[in-house]
Amino acid sequence: MIDLPLVARGKVREIYDASSPAAPGRLLLVASDRISAYDHVLPTPIPDKGVVLTRLSVWWFEQLAPVLSAAGASHHLISTSDVPAEVAGRAMLVRRLDMLPVECVARGYLSGSGTVEYARTGSIRDVALPAGLVEGSKLPSPVFTPSTKAEVGEHDEAIDYAAVVGAVGAARAEQLRELTLALYSRAAEIAVDAGIVLADTKFEFGLAGDSLVLGDEVLTPDSSRFWPAATWSPGAVQPSYDKQYVRDWLTSSGWDRVSAPPELPADVVAATRERYVTAYERLTGQTFA
Repeated sequence: MIDLPLVARGKVREIYDASSPAAPGRLLLVASDRISAYDHVLPTPIPDKGVVLTRLSVWWFEQLAPVLSAAGASHHLISTSDVPAEVAGRAMLVRRLDMLPVECVARGYLSGSGTVEYARTGSIRDVALPAGLVEGSKLPSPVFTPSTKAEVGEHDEAIDYAAVVGAVGAARAEQLRELTLALYSRAAEIAVDAGIVLADTKFEFGLAGDSLVLGDEVLTPDSSRFWPAATWSPGAVQPSYDKQYVRDWLTSSGWDRVSAPPELPADVVAATRERYVTAYERLTGQTFA
């Protein structure tokens, strides 16, 4: 039990108030082993998942710091060592931010809900795309396809750029779009060097005063689609190092996405853990111990 005031409990994380008179405005983000899919928290945890999410986020914050700095922005990470011993390895001490009400999604490839909407309309909201694309197609250039930020049990909804302007103002919306695409582009370069296609990802930003700050987790298997570059082949759902494996099993199980989700079988748990660990090891070049 952490002896700090609980601020919020999300699908995957607990957030605690870690402020003190000497160090105000701090939060402790603790990543659990819970996994969510289709807006439900599943009853079966994935061992070590919270550690993978934390380590990978910390690594990405370091890799992306130059991109943030060039845009006059920063990230929220303060420390991973100055945390309670019982959550060491899965917790980050971060700056408290005024979070912006937008999920900043970048897509470099067509997949998932993007494919569904494209097949229906030829676009993703107000972003027109060329004809003839299929599941897994590489887009001519990365696109910004934002969504709402849903509470636990609610569903993220894709929105158009005008809705972002309405939520945060024209200048901030343009800053979010440009920085999201710059971060994605740099991360995609790093990933491909590691033999991984970064199909899409989401970022969350907040404000510290008037300064834009990258928050939450970054480029993890929970927030991104990672595909093996060697097997990428448009026209079908791609093998992946992320939670798409769990989504696919849930779909094949016959679950209706409304009732309580089923327990995951042991082999699905083990295979999901393996995919998360593989993503970490391939991207960072470090062994997960």
